[in-house]
Amino acid sequence: MIEPKLKEGEIYVATIQIAGQDPYHLILLPDHPRDKMTHQAAIEWAAYTGGDLPTRPEQALLFAHQRRQFDMDWYWSNELHGSAQDYAWYQYFHRGRQDVSPCLGELRARSVRREYF
Repeated sequence: MIEPKLKEGEIYVATIQIAGQDPYHLILLPDHPRDKMTHQAAIEWAAYTGGDLPTRPEQALLFAHQRRQFDMDWYWSNELHGSAQDYAWYQYFHRGRQDVSPCLGELRARSVRREYF
């Protein structure tokens, strides 16, 4: 398996292979805005960077292996709550907790890109 070429400031996180899905490389992008934003604004910002917000499992992996790349704060995931679509999941990078917040609340954001092979 060949690791992807990284652009300046990108951090290679892991190769992800989930049963029944195509494997991919997970790459943390360097942009790290200081401003908090709503969930929709975070999704739009991540797309502008050429990435996406991480999934909940990706956030758990980022907390376990790249915690120092984050401030000890709450960061949006790209996942809405299953039964309450006006809530989205977040990762707390101080203690590792995942929970939901109203989408109109303002939290931090980091983007990742996925390179499939």
